[in-house]
Amino acid sequence: MTNRENVLSLFRRTGVERAPVDFQLCPHLESVYRERTGSAIPYWEYFDFPMRFLPGLPCSRADDAAFAAWYPEPLRPGTGFDLFGVAHEPGSAAAMHMTRMRHPLAGVDSLDRMREFPFPSFDFGGIPDLRLAADALHAAGCASMFGLTCTIWETAWYLRSMEDLMVDMIQEDPKAEFLLDRVTDLACLRADAAAEAGADLLFLGDDVGMQRTLLMSRELYRTWLLPRLTRVIAAARAKKPDILVMYHSCGFVEPLVGDFLEAGIDILDPVQPECMDVAALHAAYGDRLSFHGTLGTQTTMPFGTPDDVRRTVRRSLDLAGAAGGMFCAPTHMLEPEVPWENVLAYVEACRDWRP
Repeated sequence: MTNRENVLSLFRRTGVERAPVDFQLCPHLESVYRERTGSAIPYWEYFDFPMRFLPGLPCSRADDAAFAAWYPEPLRPGTGFDLFGVAHEPGSAAAMHMTRMRHPLAGVDSLDRMREFPFPSFDFGGIPDLRLAADALHAAGCASMFGLTCTIWETAWYLRSMEDLMVDMIQEDPKAEFLLDRVTDLACLRADAAAEAGADLLFLGDDVGMQRTLLMSRELYRTWLLPRLTRVIAAARAKKPDILVMYHSCGFVEPLVGDFLEAGIDILDPVQPECMDVAALHAAYGDRLSFHGTLGTQTTMPFGTPDDVRRTVRRSLDLAGAAGGMFCAPTHMLEPEVPWENVLAYVEACRDWRP
């Protein structure tokens, strides 16, 4: 199988020939990668990742000055604004690549005022270019993935602040309905475009778990977020019924796994072993759900030995075996504390594993 055929078969649980690799390096570890390998090519090419992200759709948004006007307090020099106008203030030197997030709709008490916020707009004339990018990846033997992270909940609370949005939801305030619907509508349009362009996978996600419990009650999740997630997935499947949907949420989300399946997800990411029992989840859902992650970035990757990494990788891969359904990978970005030897141990363990 090509890398693309192998990883898609893995996720569909129709057999796997070899264990693929995948990870994200923080900027510090990217510099370590270049020093240790002497390579100038991107690390995802060097390590032959089977999935590659497609570019986003062209979009237009307000200028930084227009976004800055929504913040009552001055922003630090060097502050950047994302696609939705959420401000990211630079951190200290010790914080490295971390930033402080600010929320433009925090404290807004009028629905009419919220309606004035300049949401981005997307250029769907860019779909042919997206299709060309997908075709090029497929020709190179790579699976194509369209990223739509922070799909609904996270984008909404980044804008509103988690506290304000939680209060809006609990009080059934129309501002919550407006904001979540506005974000969902944009996500549906982008998911539709990804499917029309021929993407193999749609990467969705909203962090709804904490270390030991959910971020909100299951009732609140099912009322406010599940129907909207279902809409996004249905929009993609209306154009491409066989598109695979990977859903990301950090933390403990075990009570919601059945809801994720109901919405139409195929792959759960990252399945943090510090928060959930990977073997138990696989035993309960492995016939209907595939997994991406399971290799802890809170424990094994930063603080284990290379042998610990190898044992953990083998144990995870052996759960699914030759049928597939288990893409073992670090559960989040690899931070500066991770020894380079552990990165290599992960890759070697995957390369050496035989179904």
